[in-house]
Amino acid sequence: MELDLVYERRGAGDPLVLLHGIGHHWRAWLPVIDRLAANHDVIAVDLPGFGQSPMPVADLPREMPHLVADIAGFFKSIGVERPHVAGNSLGGAIALELAAGGHVASATALSPAGFCTPSQLRWAVNVLRAHRVAAYLPEPVMRRMLAVESLRAMSFGMLMARPRRITAEAALADSRALRNAKAFEAVARSGLRYRFRGTPAAPVTVAWGTRDRILPYRQAALARQLLPEARHVDLPGCGHVPMHDDPELVASVILATTGVKV
Repeated sequence: MELDLVYERRGAGDPLVLLHGIGHHWRAWLPVIDRLAANHDVIAVDLPGFGQSPMPVADLPREMPHLVADIAGFFKSIGVERPHVAGNSLGGAIALELAAGGHVASATALSPAGFCTPSQLRWAVNVLRAHRVAAYLPEPVMRRMLAVESLRAMSFGMLMARPRRITAEAALADSRALRNAKAFEAVARSGLRYRFRGTPAAPVTVAWGTRDRILPYRQAALARQLLPEARHVDLPGCGHVPMHDDPELVASVILATTGVKV
């Protein structure tokens, strides 16, 4: 079933689709989107039930095959065939599954889900659930709190290694997105059973933040074992959402995967 997903489109060149993590939105990519758009037709999408995209009316809870089919259908709906794709966390897992299904020209996965033990995954989901509870603070309170750099850094310290780099405006938008993520619980519950078992049919890069506190860096070892043909890259000093921690590095990793010389 094709969904009318919300997305931001910038630049020109070979298409590159950007997929965010659970509870996030397309604006997660704002620190890197213009760098990427200098070389690509960049399409940053709100996943189904996240950001401003509608909640699917069927097939709940949302299993990985449903999400992959949603994004493959999205490609078709906007007239894009086998784009490059990059994703973070949940989006990274979707990117790898799209590569395994032959839907993409290349895939870059930043700290992808699918390479952790059940207990590690429960930890990650529970941390994100706690952040979501905090996002239900009254908006005036949340706005005042996130305007203070030290409090903003405390709020985002589990997600980013350098949380002082996120602006108050971006922090507030991310908090709203997490609070209003209609598909969060359905995807989180089904995700507790998810493991990546595919074989990509396109060039793949797996990049992991060495200071990731949600899906810790040690999970990169299993990714290397299960994906021996992939390119594996460390993101030194980066956390789970590395686009804010080191935009230049993240953009260069993605562009190297798509074949752009940087």
